[in-house]
Amino acid sequence: MHPHLISRSARRVLPVALATGSLVSVLTAAAPAEAAPSPAVTATPQVVCTSDKEGLASRLTKDITTALHGRRSTTAIALYDRTTGTKCTFNAAKKYDSASVVKVTVLGTLLRQAMDEHRHLTSREVRLSKAMITKSDNDATTSLWKQLGMTRIKRFLQLAGMTQTVPGTDGYWGLTQITATDELKLLSVLTSSNTVLTSNSRAYARDLMSQVVASQRWGVPAGAPSSVTVHVKNGWLPRSTHGWRVHSIGAFTGNGHDYAMAVLTHDNSTMDYGVATIQAVARAVHRDLNPGERADARYATTPPLPNTPDEVIPDDLPRRP
Repeated sequence: MHPHLISRSARRVLPVALATGSLVSVLTAAAPAEAAPSPAVTATPQVVCTSDKEGLASRLTKDITTALHGRRSTTAIALYDRTTGTKCTFNAAKKYDSASVVKVTVLGTLLRQAMDEHRHLTSREVRLSKAMITKSDNDATTSLWKQLGMTRIKRFLQLAGMTQTVPGTDGYWGLTQITATDELKLLSVLTSSNTVLTSNSRAYARDLMSQVVASQRWGVPAGAPSSVTVHVKNGWLPRSTHGWRVHSIGAFTGNGHDYAMAVLTHDNSTMDYGVATIQAVARAVHRDLNPGERADARYATTPPLPNTPDEVIPDDLPRRP
């Protein structure tokens, strides 16, 4: 990959600081030449929710903030609920290494290729896409990534409006740079009428995400009621900087439900720690969006976690900050 090079040479003027997806100007008085520059001031991320349903935005804001309190994970959240006109964000423009959640983007690109070529998926593509999503199979992902190529992948991202996503280079799809904002856009493409994917293609993708093996159904399904159909994809990857990347994206449909969320984390000491952060947020969201409904027993407890990488990426590769 080609890392972004950031000069660390001393400057006499403080830089503009990048904080939580927005540029924050740092205003300081002129200092003597010999004085050390003051550190840049960065804004603390805040949970921001809006809703057409009275009281829901404030409740979600409070409960998500409480779920994050004391957690050492660096977390990003994006959420929508179409039935109540609700949206929530937290640190949603921050970039993360994708790990295996990028596999949903690979699937979307594959389905778009078939659509452009006016054909069904081949038996090989069906086999590979099922293994990629339901079992998080890396070899299947690599085969499809090579088949699709960078031009086609970037074209799908453009069509889906995923302008913040940067595909991994040199075949390292797990180092694709993603944001919670873009992952929620992807889930929206899979759950609403649009020109990016056909109705059958969207249904196929959702069906695969509803068949993920039990051992990988942790994360955003935690606390989901039995009245929803869960569509999920997770990713987990440790590196020497930022510790474990642990991500979970999911859509929840059926019986009047139509909501989705993406929760991305890094700076986790273990995989378990990242999963716990995500699930604390997810339980708060499901509880607030489904008042009075009990959590499905399948998602009430966390399945045994492997605490081994979902994929192996050499640690001496360039990293993005």
